[in-house]
Amino acid sequence: MSTPDPVNPQKSRTGLSRVLHAGKYSLNGLHAGWNEKAFQQESICAMVMVPTAFWLGQSWEQVALLAGTIVLVLIVELLNSGIEAAIDRIGPEWHDLSKKAKDMGSAAVFLSLWLCGAVWAAAIYYRFIA
Repeated sequence: MSTPDPVNPQKSRTGLSRVLHAGKYSLNGLHAGWNEKAFQQESICAMVMVPTAFWLGQSWEQVALLAGTIVLVLIVELLNSGIEAAIDRIGPEWHDLSKKAKDMGSAAVFLSLWLCGAVWAAAIYYRFIA
């Protein structure tokens, strides 16, 4: 009697094979994210802002904070897009819980953008004004 095939073949992988497959899934996720307009816009901003962080930051801690807040925005945007995709997979009809989930994901993106803006504003202030 043979064992049934697992529903998710990733669960049976081990070692380097698991790592390589997980990396492929991550790249697929980035590709899927790139198809989202908000992620595209934020990624293009990141391509400019991350190198700028190395110029603006006056220490490695400042550079890490400036670049880290940008990466945080991208992470939160991908998570929000994942929430939206999962909700849309359930069904197109309007539901209070679906709206709540999407609104909370959007709020998370808003807060990450606000944090990024505040950190960058503080860095600019201390570099050029203070």
